[in-house]
Amino acid sequence: QLRLVESGGGMVQSGGSLRLSCEASGFTLDYYTIGWFRQVPGKEREGVSCIHGRDGETYYADPVKGRFTISRDYAKDTIYLQMDSLKPEDTAVYYCAADSSRRVRATCAIIPLGYQYDYWGQGTQVTVSS
Repeated sequence: QLRLVESGGGMVQSGGSLRLSCEASGFTLDYYTIGWFRQVPGKEREGVSCIHGRDGETYYADPVKGRFTISRDYAKDTIYLQMDSLKPEDTAVYYCAADSSRRVRATCAIIPLGYQYDYWGQGTQVTVSS
């Protein structure tokens, strides 16, 4: 079965850290751009950070620059999102997604209405208390 499996969410105090994982099951990430997205109720899903599976090019949205780090473990076909200096406004459900058609900036920053990413994870809740 081809899918992305996320893990690592939880609850943390402001200033704390969490690491999210996104593992590919049944396929390799070499030919995809992988992105982390987040969504809160009543708001649009927003791109947080993306990485190209083959060459490692990365992109970060302005709100997380300097605090979040995206990386890949090639042996495990897993993408990580290290989140440091967390703020209450980072509270959201975080999803990973795979896009075979676009590079990192487009995958993260441009989400046309109805655009179909190849795969989505099931989502993991991140809650940051003040």
